[in-house]
Amino acid sequence: MGASLPPKEANLFKLIVKSYETKQYKKGLKAADAILKKFPDHGETLSMKGLTLNCMDRKSEAYELVRQGLKNDLKSHVCWHVYGLLYRSDREYREAIKCYRNALKIDPDNIEILRDLSLLQAQMRDLTGFVETRQQLLTLKSNHRMNWIGFAVAHHLNSNASKAIEILEAYEGTLEDDYPPQNERCEHGEMLLYKISLLEECGFFERALEELRKKELKIVDKLAYTEEEVSLLVKLGRLEEGEKLYQTLLAMNPDNYRYYEGLQKCVGLYSENCHFSPDEIDRLDALYKTLGQQFKWSSAVKRIPLDFLQGDRFREAADSYIRPLLTKGVPSLFSDLSSLYNHPGKADILEQLILELENSIRTTGQYPGRVEKEPPSTLMWTLFLLAQHYDRRGQYEIALSKIDEAIEHTPTVIDLYSVKSRILKHAGDLAAAAAFADEARCMDLADRYVNSECVKRMLQADQVVLAEKTAVLFTKDGDQHNNLHDMQCMWYELASAESYFRQGNLGLALKKFLAVEKHYADITEDQFDFHSYCLRKMTLRTYVEMLKFQDRLHSHAYFHKAAAGAIRCYIKLHDSPPKSTAEEDTDMSKLLPSQKKKMRQKQRKAEARAKKEAEEKNEESSASGISKSGKRHAKPVDPDPRGEKLLQVEDPLLEATKYLKLLQKNSPDSLETHLLSFELYMRKQKILLAFQAVKQLLRLDAEHPDSHRCLIKFFHKVGSMNSPVTDSEKLVWSVLEAERQTISQLHGKSLFETNNSFLEKHEASLMHRAAFGEMLYVLDPNSRSEAVKIIEGSTNNLMPRNGALGPVGEWRLIDCIAVHKLLGTVLVDQDAALRWKVRCAEYFPYSTYFEGSRSSASPNSALNQICKSTENGSSSHSVADHIVESVTSNGKLETFKDLTI
Repeated sequence: MGASLPPKEANLFKLIVKSYETKQYKKGLKAADAILKKFPDHGETLSMKGLTLNCMDRKSEAYELVRQGLKNDLKSHVCWHVYGLLYRSDREYREAIKCYRNALKIDPDNIEILRDLSLLQAQMRDLTGFVETRQQLLTLKSNHRMNWIGFAVAHHLNSNASKAIEILEAYEGTLEDDYPPQNERCEHGEMLLYKISLLEECGFFERALEELRKKELKIVDKLAYTEEEVSLLVKLGRLEEGEKLYQTLLAMNPDNYRYYEGLQKCVGLYSENCHFSPDEIDRLDALYKTLGQQFKWSSAVKRIPLDFLQGDRFREAADSYIRPLLTKGVPSLFSDLSSLYNHPGKADILEQLILELENSIRTTGQYPGRVEKEPPSTLMWTLFLLAQHYDRRGQYEIALSKIDEAIEHTPTVIDLYSVKSRILKHAGDLAAAAAFADEARCMDLADRYVNSECVKRMLQADQVVLAEKTAVLFTKDGDQHNNLHDMQCMWYELASAESYFRQGNLGLALKKFLAVEKHYADITEDQFDFHSYCLRKMTLRTYVEMLKFQDRLHSHAYFHKAAAGAIRCYIKLHDSPPKSTAEEDTDMSKLLPSQKKKMRQKQRKAEARAKKEAEEKNEESSASGISKSGKRHAKPVDPDPRGEKLLQVEDPLLEATKYLKLLQKNSPDSLETHLLSFELYMRKQKILLAFQAVKQLLRLDAEHPDSHRCLIKFFHKVGSMNSPVTDSEKLVWSVLEAERQTISQLHGKSLFETNNSFLEKHEASLMHRAAFGEMLYVLDPNSRSEAVKIIEGSTNNLMPRNGALGPVGEWRLIDCIAVHKLLGTVLVDQDAALRWKVRCAEYFPYSTYFEGSRSSASPNSALNQICKSTENGSSSHSVADHIVESVTSNGKLETFKDLTI
């Protein structure tokens, strides 16, 4: 470095490098300028000056200087290395790797460049190159522990665990017998556990167990040691020894469910789906009774038997489990029991049990068969549990009566209002749900969770402005948007995006969806620092787990929602592109002079309002940007706050395809992925790709209404196309004809016959009848009345309920809303849509969409119940102003103007 310079300038060059490493950038620039005065074309100095400027956010100058330096000295490894560092800082990893490789051609044994290259190869999963680079590093510096470990990990990641074991054993051979010293015992123990996990991965269980026991004294993490030992014993079939070890682990932590699962495997009583024979249930019951005597304070040992016990024994165990938790007042009891509702018959037993407890406490003040009196709060928590139970079963009226009674009993418990909000949300009254969530929030203004729950309800009710004002209460300096984005608060961004999408604001919806996608890119980027850190600290098992997690990162539910939402936005943008200025002027010219005047006034008001909001935000950000020391921290200004630039894409479908490919790769078993794929490729006229989506839908669920829709739509579209002319078109047609014969639904049938057989098979299902009616209309537009008749002929059959207090229909609110939209927008029969709305208002009286008699759209709103809280002294605060503010801000709560609390 700086070898071509005289001694004085060479020392200055070293100062530049040192200043860069110690982040003294101004000092480094001064030294660089001093060299460049005498040697203005010195390539390495120009490159280092560029690198320093890059750290000072002067990127354009930095790239210009580095390129100029490289041009002046193409054979300098420093220039190529610096160019690679510049690309790396901008996450252009592939370009950075190219630069590092060019630097290594000039100086192949440069350890620093090799180390940087290995980090990038690990980041980009270039595993073959990673192995080669790590081998070269080990060859150059074999006395360095990190090089041995890095080489072993590289082979492991490259699916060669046996080679990794050999390397670690060779490394151990270089160590002295008394190794490690006291200050390195943890790191060495981690390395040994990693080696044993590799032996286990390769299937060398006996050897792994022998090695583990041999190195017991050198392993510091005794819990990990015991867990590894018991895992190996179970895999070797030495179940008696494994059972004893699991008992030891349970004595250490009797609430760890994995230990109970392992113990069941050791005694031969494990089933993934919890299906056991009567004899196995008896043995399991006896086992957990014994464990219950040993670990009396463990909740897990009491809860697990509820999963496998049946009938009277289940009832007895549930009774003994529920009673103390109701007395204690545990709000999360229903969440704990909710998985039991998927077991046939258990929900009915729970209902009878809780009703008996409620009746006994109400009449005698004690549990059945007990003489001790229960505290008054027990009745309230029993009503609280019953309300959630009936909510889960879809009996919203009973659920609301129970929760109202609980509120009347003890009006100061926040959880009651939160649950009432949840029940109203499920019943379809989103505005009332938001108001009750806000009531809960106002009862404890310091509770972030309750605040977040309230924000979520407001966004579900499309009260975006009010939700933003509520969310800002828990963000730093009141700068809500930046902080929520910086904190990667994805649930907020997704809920906000869905709300904007429902309201037709595609710009802001797309902005929020893409913000979530950016978070995942940041999470992927965040792994970079761990490639060197984990090798240095020897947290090798966790490091490999982290890399595996990163490889499946984009299969996470939040990413799926964000990518699917972005695709829906782009499809809608393609179907209804925003009007150009010329088109708007044409529309304006058709209006009357008075209408033009009104329109212009509205536009001016909107512009003035937007300008005022922007000024207020700037004032807030400038005020919050001043620190205690008086220094102003410049915050980046959002150049596109309304997402308008995102809508100005030339080809929305091309943008959507980028996210679709990620979904196809990471969520191949999701119906939504292939539904979006079908919609996208049909619009792009990509016939074979659309057919591929149809085949995937049939593979996942051939009887799903959406799968049937796509199948019929596809072959109807193909049948209406012109005859193939070119060779490629003829080839596509021949493929489709051959594939059609393999689809059982279409084999030897016309599309009409396929549609009819689909109806015969699913005649009792509302959504299947709706799919039949829609496809009948697609195949024959003259059959609209018949399609409407089929849909309206659906019956809301009652679901079987043993011991339930009231009937519950099979229809779901979300499905009925979808059918209403189908009748109104696809079949375009407004009379039928109105009839359907009236009919559904009876089934869903709390639904604001159908304007049910008990919804907040009606004078008998559930919200009027809030007023009763003052009579009971539930709260001393006033929310009237808060609700009126929400009315003025977004006009969504007209019903609540006259509310006083």
